[in-house]
Amino acid sequence: MKAIEVKTHTNQFGNLELNYPLHTKSRNVRVIILVEDEENEESLWMQSIASNPVFNFLKEDEENIYSLTDGEPIE
Repeated sequence: MKAIEVKTHTNQFGNLELNYPLHTKSRNVRVIILVEDEENEESLWMQSIASNPVFNFLKEDEENIYSLTDGEPIE
């Protein structure tokens, strides 16, 4: 399998625009799309985790097993 890397962009509608002739016809191809991370993506991820009911068990008193006096400070 041959890999080709092409940098491109999306248009104002969010559609991928690829202007790269492959010179091959009627063949299956596999496309991998890597999107640059947005700066606020981490905060959105943290907000979704904080509001996800799956993690509600972490708010229970039984899960609060650490305190500020535990362990040794890292210097």
